[in-house]
Parts: sequence; structure tokens; C-alpha cells
Amino acid sequence: MKVGYARVSTGLQNLDLQHDSLHSFGCEKIFFDKISGAKKKRDGLTEALEFVRQGDTLVVWRLDRLGRNMQELINVVNSLNDKGISFHSLQENITMDKANSTGQLMFHLFAAFAEFERNLILERSAAGREAARSRGRLGGRPEKFTNKDIEMLKTLVSNGTPIKDIAEMWGVSRTTIYRYLEKVKN
Repeated sequence: MKVGYARVSTGLQNLDLQHDSLHSFGCEKIFFDKISGAKKKRDGLTEALEFVRQGDTLVVWRLDRLGRNMQELINVVNSLNDKGISFHSLQENITMDKANSTGQLMFHLFAAFAEFERNLILERSAAGREAARSRGRLGGRPEKFTNKDIEMLKTLVSNGTPIKDIAEMWGVSRTTIYRYLEKVKN
């Protein structure tokens, strides 16, 4: 039996491409996660690994959907092989089982390239953030209140307006108001 596993990093991304590819390949059951690969706990992957049996094939759309890094990929695939379960990656067109030494070699090469690509992305992202910081852009969510708003906030608080009412006026939580009041004190 072919069992599929698909993963996207966020709830905003779409599983359709992976699902369609896995279904076209003949996967009878497909498990999925909408969570970052960096998270250790991926319920869909856990369910897929518990579901597959000896003689089955676990199929993924791409190697990076299965593991966070090369070591994890190798551990998962070796664990599958030890149980007599084959592994197939559609995009890299790799089938790996105990009897296929060429597949094992290709798997290790592609896993190394996938980890290398992920590391390059992380390095470029860090360099981009650093370049933005050097230009005075800090990143993150923009401040909710302008200096004028903060002055008004201080006036309202000093006049005895309840924090709850102030928060409702600006459509923010009381915690946000308290955070800005703390900034003003410092």
C-alpha cells in the first residue's frame, strides 16, 4: 500500500499540489500537517509512521517535507527500512528500500542538498535582516501608537480615565495600554 505524507509550513499555505501529486501516484491514504518542519511534534507524520506496515511505501512530495534536517531524514528513512517499509520522494524520484543501494546513495545526496539549501536560505534571511537593521529598519510589527497618541494616552490616564475605556477607544487590549504606559515611564 502506498501511504502519502504532505506538509506545509503555515495554515495559509495550500496542500492541494502535494495532495494531488500523492493521489496521482496512487497513495490510498494521505496524512498531512500544517506546521513548520522545525517543530518536533508533527501529528500527521506521527500518524503516518504508525499507520504504515511492512511492505508499504511511505511517499512524500519532496524530501524536505519529511524532515527538518539531514539527520532526521536519515533516521526516519532508516527506521522505515528496518521495518521493511519502502520510502519514495516524488520530486527527487527516489525510491529507497533495503534492496536498492543506488536509491540509498541518491537519497543521501539529495538529503545533503536539501539541508544545504535550507541553510543557505537561513543565511540569506539573516543577512537580509542585518542589512535592514543597518539601514534603521528593525522589522517586526509596526508600533500601534504615534507620539501624539502616547501623549493623549498619558493625559487620559492622568485624568483618571479607566484603562478598559482607553483600550476600547483604540481597539486594543488593556495589556497593550499597560505596555505603552511602561515604555513612557522608562
